[in-house]
Amino acid sequence: MIIVTGGAGFIGSNFVLDWLAQEDEPILNIDKLTYAGHLENLKTVINDPRHTFVQEDINNRKVIDSLLITHQPRAIVHFAAESHVDRSITGPAEFIQTNILGTFNLLEAAREYYAKHLNNKSDFKFLHVSTDEVYGSLGDQDPAFTETTPYAPNSPYSASKASSDHLVRAYFHTYNLPVLTTNCSNNYGPYQYGEKLIPLMIQTALQEKSLPIYGDGKNIRDWLYVSDHCSAIRTVLSKGTLGDVYNIGGNAEKDNLTVVHKICELLDEIYPRKKGSYKDLISFVTDRPGHDKRYAINSTKIQKELNWAPQENFESGLRKTIHWYLQKWNLQKMGISA
Repeated sequence: MIIVTGGAGFIGSNFVLDWLAQEDEPILNIDKLTYAGHLENLKTVINDPRHTFVQEDINNRKVIDSLLITHQPRAIVHFAAESHVDRSITGPAEFIQTNILGTFNLLEAAREYYAKHLNNKSDFKFLHVSTDEVYGSLGDQDPAFTETTPYAPNSPYSASKASSDHLVRAYFHTYNLPVLTTNCSNNYGPYQYGEKLIPLMIQTALQEKSLPIYGDGKNIRDWLYVSDHCSAIRTVLSKGTLGDVYNIGGNAEKDNLTVVHKICELLDEIYPRKKGSYKDLISFVTDRPGHDKRYAINSTKIQKELNWAPQENFESGLRKTIHWYLQKWNLQKMGISA
């Protein structure tokens, strides 16, 4: 068995669905079910005997200890995190509580379980899922982030994730806890919460509302389709070198305006408006504080060492994403839960 934290959120639920579609090994899924976690994401596996769901906060040490001892997992895959930069700016405390203290609590529980209760220590791994935002911001001509890029977080969100990364590293070097860390670029795909750029733009466009873009829309991100991210995590869990960090990217650097234009073009093709283009809905709004200019991931290490590469390019992944949200949109209009 493996334990997944945050397995009702966007990336976590995709990982759970992907794992159960390809593996017989069961999953214990722990999620607090905050605003971004939804059991609806897991409805296709909710009665699968290989999937056990527990609604719990990873900061509840007593319960986490009990679950580890009872279920004897061979691995923990740690997704649970607060992840929206805008929310971290207006309310940073929750990010400190979940991303730093929650990870610390989970590491402490894993350390005790590994030292005192695990019979076969050679199989155990703690995989920590993090973000490229810990590396800070790049200039237009700067080389992409590698695993040795110095940390320079610029928001409460990225600072909290950087802190959790450092804790994971420290538990490997201090306590010999067998850890792995992945730092991914911007994910997109099914089940993403509507506050993030791509689902926000798709769903807002379908409502014929204004499509707000921060600043001049020239902030650049590397876009990674969520199923590619899931396959990378499975690969790292299976073959990664303990104590190592692996950057996971989609080889798809795009500025925000280009992303929104592409969404509009695909919607014009797949689900046209009665009049005009979806691009007519684009507007520009005041930029947010501390908005990093550019992120870019160099994923050479995972590609060369572990033979992983993304299977989707940006357009193919975006097309799949739009079709998923259109199906959800049409079902909602018919009064059916997506």
